[in-house]
Order: sequence, then C-alpha cells, then structure tokens
Amino acid sequence: MSRDWTLPDAGATTRLGAAIARGLAPGEAVLLYGPLGMGKSTLARGLIRALTRPDEDVPSPTFTLVQFYESAPPVAHFDLYRLTRPEEAAEIGLDEALDDGCAVIEWPERLGDDPAAWLGPDRLTVTLAEAGDGRHATVSGVGAWDAKLKDLHV
Repeated sequence: MSRDWTLPDAGATTRLGAAIARGLAPGEAVLLYGPLGMGKSTLARGLIRALTRPDEDVPSPTFTLVQFYESAPPVAHFDLYRLTRPEEAAEIGLDEALDDGCAVIEWPERLGDDPAAWLGPDRLTVTLAEAGDGRHATVSGVGAWDAKLKDLHV
C-alpha cells in the first residue's frame, strides 16, 4: 500500500513524523529517502519527539552516524550518508537497534541495492520530494506497515 501527502511547511513534515511514531513497534524501521534539504531530519525529529518529549534535543546524527533515545519503544536515529560500505551499518549498531526497538534511517540507499537484507520484515518507506514551496511525501509500507498505513492520519 502507498499513500501521498502534500507537506506545505516544516510543521506538516513534523506532524507526519509524529503520526508515524504512533504506529511504531519494536523491530520496525522507517526509511527516509530524498535529496539534501527535503526535510528528512525534520520528519525524524517530529517522530522522535513524539516518542520521547516535545522538547527533546534531537541533533542530526550526520557526524555521529547514530543517536539512541530512550522511549517506548526505544528509537535509534541513523544518518548513513557517510557510510562507504553497507557492512558499516552493523558496526554502528543497526542490528541491535532493531532487536530492542525501532530505527529511523536517513540515506537508507547506503545499505546497498537491497536495504531489506539489513532490516526486519516490517518497514515504512517515506520518499520526500520538492512540491512548489513545500514537499510531497510518498509513504509505502511492507509487512505490518502495509496494514497500518491505511490508519495513518496526519
């Protein structure tokens, strides 16, 4: 299943992240695709703050590659932009993050041709693109997210 949203501003992108957070369960991954500046970090921040607290400090993990947050479920925010090999994802804790909680992954294309080989069966893919002054989000689900996507309301 796939759904589309128009996101006229950063607030709408944040709200999409918060809506996704309401459906997340341990073992699930949210894959964020889109060019630089499309709002991947904004969406991730909205998702993480919905799971933690509204004033949670959520820096972009561009240089640290991953940030872990104590929440229910626990969430890890990965920025894979600087990876040179897919195997490096295991070295920074992707497997462990999915064992204990969920993962939000920016630049999942760095996992190679088949990101599913690194992830569990339940995934949500969000592709962000420019749309006038705002953004367009195409959201598709696999596994449990195929059914949960119909109940996603922003």
